[in-house]
Amino acid sequence: MTLIIAPNSAHPLTVNRLGYGTMRLTGPQIWGEPADRPQALEILKTAVAHGVNFIDTADYYGEDVTNRLIVEALHPYPQNLVICTKVGATRRPDASWVPFNTPANLRTSIENNLRTLRQEQVQLVHLRLMGHGGVPLAEQLGAMFELQKEGKIQHVGLSNVGPEELAAGLKMGEIATVENMYGYAQRTTLREAHGETRGGEEVLALCEQHSIPLVPFFSLVHGLPKAGDKLATLAKQRGVTEAQLNIAWLLHKSPLLLPIPGTSSLAHLRENLAAAGIQLSADDMAYLG
Repeated sequence: MTLIIAPNSAHPLTVNRLGYGTMRLTGPQIWGEPADRPQALEILKTAVAHGVNFIDTADYYGEDVTNRLIVEALHPYPQNLVICTKVGATRRPDASWVPFNTPANLRTSIENNLRTLRQEQVQLVHLRLMGHGGVPLAEQLGAMFELQKEGKIQHVGLSNVGPEELAAGLKMGEIATVENMYGYAQRTTLREAHGETRGGEEVLALCEQHSIPLVPFFSLVHGLPKAGDKLATLAKQRGVTEAQLNIAWLLHKSPLLLPIPGTSSLAHLRENLAAAGIQLSADDMAYLG
């Protein structure tokens, strides 16, 4: 199963429809080095060896931890490997997350990603919205498109957006991808004390209208504890885990969904990869709802 990112551009990207998100390769609170560095490196190598050619990262994972792991494990990169990073946030010494989204901030982040990933151009960059942090969306996205014109970014995407923000972005230029939280049991925006994490269900129709791949994150961490009996029942019938069935549900929900389940366990990675082979019928999907 493959999909094409930015099919109408001069340089479309073809990726296999199960990626890998690197966030869990870091230490506690997405901060610091992994507890088992050799396993972290082996996870990246194994993922790529088994056909994963879309890897999601960010320089504020760690900080810079996942980018350095990617380089150590995979550089020089396979020709078909797409590395997607995110900008718009940074970390304080206490590991808290704060906006880093002025045009100067975004340029700094892109330059840092280019340096740490050892690339001359980042293939795909998601602008992660952090409540704007006082910087209008048009100013943030305008800076991204300027960096694209300079050749530092090949494709621009948005992350943590609602339909109004996505529609506004589409009026400014090509949005290659959207990265929002989406899983079987957590499909819409999650409102917590620290802010909103935008749901994929709310932008899926607009993405499909414009042939924009939707990259779901947190598909397991928020969804499985409240998935309900149907997911558990069907998983038991199929002899698979609920996590595997969640991934399969995403793959069947829309041909534009590109799940990136992350893990720090090589055994769990192998389970996630196997989920791509689970076939769900129309009756299965109707049962799950």
